[in-house]
Amino acid sequence: MKKLVKTAAWIGGVVVVIVAVAGSALYVTTQRRLDKKWVVAGHRLAIATDSLALLRGRHLATTISKCGDCHKPDFGGGLFIDAPPVARLYTANLTRGKGGIGGQLSDLDWERAIRHGVKPDGSALLMMPSLEFQNMTDEDTAALIAFLKTLPPVDRQPGKNSVGPIGRALFAKGDLALVTAELINHTAAHPAPVPMGVSVEYGRYIADIGGCKGCHGPGLSGGHIPGTPPEWKLAANITPAGIGHYQEEDFFRALREGKRPGGVPLDSLMPYRFTRNMSDDEIRAVYLYLKTVPPKEFGNR
Repeated sequence: MKKLVKTAAWIGGVVVVIVAVAGSALYVTTQRRLDKKWVVAGHRLAIATDSLALLRGRHLATTISKCGDCHKPDFGGGLFIDAPPVARLYTANLTRGKGGIGGQLSDLDWERAIRHGVKPDGSALLMMPSLEFQNMTDEDTAALIAFLKTLPPVDRQPGKNSVGPIGRALFAKGDLALVTAELINHTAAHPAPVPMGVSVEYGRYIADIGGCKGCHGPGLSGGHIPGTPPEWKLAANITPAGIGHYQEEDFFRALREGKRPGGVPLDSLMPYRFTRNMSDDEIRAVYLYLKTVPPKEFGNR
């Protein structure tokens, strides 16, 4: 009996050591990726400050790219993800108030943050949706920067980011895009201007910079939203296999009222509080684009 107990204790000790070593290795490898400095030249833009540019920038920030969803409606930042086993992340205060970075960034710094996901010192911004914003044209990026530079000051100091063991495991596995700078081709040519209007091309552009693929997946077929708890509702399949029965008026109702064709409310994760402010032409363009997306089975991202 004593021999059995000793054997069990020895096995338990070995397991503890293995877990500790694996945990240490996970921490070291993920921390190395989190701490990596990126050398990104960025792209100098002509920042217009006329009323039309500022209106376009405001529309991009508050409706299309939904900056206020993460950085809060006043753009003063705050707690964004509060799931300690996964991560506790704070978004930056984008204003010139106390704790804000708005007064410290050059135009080039803004561009690198938006389209490349890196800070002025080259360190990575965590969970920054630059994978989507890299598709933003020079004109729209410049308009967005112009608007952000006019934000009223907000005094708010962001907290310290931390990534928990589950978050690190998901990050190591490739299921959590903590560092989007890893996923971007930083030397790729910037997208050509896309004429505004009711067209498939403009609809694709709005969907790309609007973050549709961030939730609905690269193929827009829905499923689990990367980085969210398992109990969260799955993103819908918005390919023709999922919403092919939607008429244009149904699509308008979904984006404006947050309701399905039968009147059933969409999950609150659907950002219709932002999409409701899209113009009629923008909604029609996205509708046209989604009709051209290859049909996929649900979750076949």
